[in-house]
Amino acid sequence: MSPLGPFAPRGQETTLDVASGQIPGLPGAPVRTPVRSGDTIAGPGLWPAIAGRLATRQLWIELYGLPGYGVTLGAPLGGGKVTAFAATPRDFRPHDPAPGRNVLAGRFMLAGASMEVEPPSDPWNRPSPSRPFAVELHAFAWMPGLMAQGDRGAREALRLTLAWADAFARWSPFAWGPEILARRVINLACGARRMGAVATEAERLKLADSLARQTRQLLRPPGGLASRAERLTAAAIGGCVLAGAPGQALRRRALSRLDGALKTTVQADGGHASRSPEAGLELLLDLLTLDDALSQLSEPTPESVSAAIVRLTQSLRLLTLPDGRLASFQGGGPSTFERVAAARAHDDEAMARSEDAPAATGAVAGLTRIASPLLTIIADTAPPARDAWGAAACAQPLALEIACGKDRLVTGSGWTPTSTDRQALRLTPAHSTLTLGERSLNEPLGGWKGDLLGPRLVGPPIHVTIDLRDGDGAVWLEMEHDGWNELFGLNHQRRLYLDQRLDELRAEEKLFPTPGRKEMVRQIAAPYAIRFHLEPGVQASLARDRRSILLRGASGRGWWFRTDGPDVAIEPSVHIDAGLTRRSLQIVVRGSARTDSETKIRWKLSPAGASGEPT
Repeated sequence: MSPLGPFAPRGQETTLDVASGQIPGLPGAPVRTPVRSGDTIAGPGLWPAIAGRLATRQLWIELYGLPGYGVTLGAPLGGGKVTAFAATPRDFRPHDPAPGRNVLAGRFMLAGASMEVEPPSDPWNRPSPSRPFAVELHAFAWMPGLMAQGDRGAREALRLTLAWADAFARWSPFAWGPEILARRVINLACGARRMGAVATEAERLKLADSLARQTRQLLRPPGGLASRAERLTAAAIGGCVLAGAPGQALRRRALSRLDGALKTTVQADGGHASRSPEAGLELLLDLLTLDDALSQLSEPTPESVSAAIVRLTQSLRLLTLPDGRLASFQGGGPSTFERVAAARAHDDEAMARSEDAPAATGAVAGLTRIASPLLTIIADTAPPARDAWGAAACAQPLALEIACGKDRLVTGSGWTPTSTDRQALRLTPAHSTLTLGERSLNEPLGGWKGDLLGPRLVGPPIHVTIDLRDGDGAVWLEMEHDGWNELFGLNHQRRLYLDQRLDELRAEEKLFPTPGRKEMVRQIAAPYAIRFHLEPGVQASLARDRRSILLRGASGRGWWFRTDGPDVAIEPSVHIDAGLTRRSLQIVVRGSARTDSETKIRWKLSPAGASGEPT
């Protein structure tokens, strides 16, 4: 293969005014998923899961809802009741103390919503302003900030915790749900010893009993495969905090099961089975807390936990962009610089690397990274996760995220599972890839099936192939998928050539008839759209030739995007940032492809001011 040749139309730039543009709920037209004949959205593969969930979920709800069920959680563990705390695990996540000050003032500000609760009242018998708020409230997401307020914060955290224990002593599907319960146990475990220090004897016993009950519940069904490692890690942390034989019994039970869960969840390359970089980061932070708790007890960390920490750390290096945040793919957000840095602080190998060390190239969890001194590109080069792992997956084959220096220019919708009301941003047009007919390749499971199994991504399978090669000062990445075969009989190939000496990315998009396809496709023409969603705040100016666009990120450095596509436009878009919807822009290259022949569209990204660039 030879590098894609340069194409340099000239023209004077003119700024496209989008200030008055109306931001749609989803970039582009409404979409529907193409469904393979014989493989409906609730196809054959879903029915066993549906039947199993129907049979078991109601069983556990009925069992756990029995009046006497709480007695089984409070029964003596390992020969006695819990009366003290043995460890103070370190929460490696950095926490802003401001939310804690707000709670002391009676303001709970969670998930973009707020609730006024003036002490000595509490929030437990009040309606929450939103479901995401309720999730964070019951997960005790407010506790770390509150614990940063000294003894006063610890006393208020104790008061709120004991009030929760009174209000929710009986099991309930939401407050005791496995995902919420795991986060609450970790937050409680990290603060329990400090709360116990400001508690009365009766309060300390009640706090210890509540933590023991919740830890024990984590070891019982139902739970789900996708969160099993998180739940067992939380249970092991809880067992480290609870003193004596009861804590030891819980700890051993959790650790014995955690080995298998980590083998399933953490892949050989260090990627999380969901393919979400952020999910891998969060599991790593939990495992570091578990490792710290075990060291406080002078107990060895199991080999499976140590190995998972090493693999997750290695993948984190590759999936961290130059701005210090994560690549945003498959339901994982970028997180924050501080959070990523905290997870990498123990990484001696990364600390030993010099600033001018060669940029990493490689693949983790189906995300492939290529880089030059100023350009970093990460591409989605695998199908989205399916079945239980697909609850946060996105239909984004061959999608790109591009950082120019430390400026993240090209990204995706930023959707994460906390944005439960914006499921449309999981669809193909919401990502930086090619779509045909403004459709999505897959879509979240909805209706009663979605309520039962979760909003897992469903639809026809997508097969992806890649070829990654290094050369003398250049990197080739060739990707291809067959997702458009069913409706249009076409495959999509995206070829990237990165000139590492010039910091120049040349690309070719190719649509071609699927090899070996025998069925006739009725459509002769297939309208395509190649989208490049821009990070909020990135400026885009369209040149007079209407083929070149000048991009500027936060640093002010300019980059030219150029294409030979027939129609190029800058359009409004939206981006999810920390749960909030923000205005952004997107570059859209539109045209029409024949279904019986090959179509090629080229584009290029290069530093502004290079020779031959528009002026």
